[in-house]
Amino acid sequence: MSRDLEVIAKRYAGALFDIARENDNVEQVKNELVVVKEVFNQTPDLMNVFEHPKFTTAQKKELIQTSFGATLSTSVMNTLLTLIERKRVAIVFDLVSQFERFAYEQQQTAAAKVFSVKPLSEEEQTKISAVFAKRVGKTTLRIENVIDPTLIGGIKVRIGNRIFDGSISGKLKRMERELVSAKS
Repeated sequence: MSRDLEVIAKRYAGALFDIARENDNVEQVKNELVVVKEVFNQTPDLMNVFEHPKFTTAQKKELIQTSFGATLSTSVMNTLLTLIERKRVAIVFDLVSQFERFAYEQQQTAAAKVFSVKPLSEEEQTKISAVFAKRVGKTTLRIENVIDPTLIGGIKVRIGNRIFDGSISGKLKRMERELVSAKS
């Protein structure tokens, strides 16, 4: 997606976030947007319908209203209808991502990818969240566990652009670099 569309998505997400914060329903709106995103992901042809010139704006609006009906709050429904009117439905994925960023920032939460050899238990994820959240100045982490057998053991944590590598393969690579540099 072009940089311009990302900026536009951020503006829409910011406006929706402000409304959600005023109505004290940020979490509800975030959950609704995730559902909208999942629907678009599960039915890729839906995006084609919204981008096709054969369908009128009224037909597209009716499709959204019948598809989601009363499951969406007024603010989310109005945002989707506005996107249809302005022919910007293509930014819906970026809008959801930006909204989630705003919501997590408000909650002092950061997204983290934790790479491990085996799936982490809830307890392990909670401990990792507590330790690494402090390191990045957040209260909690939203952890996505990625299974990577090449690590051999240990974990690797990516938070934003920071990587904390406590894996055995990472330690072996560091030892190799030290040995190579010592020979020189």
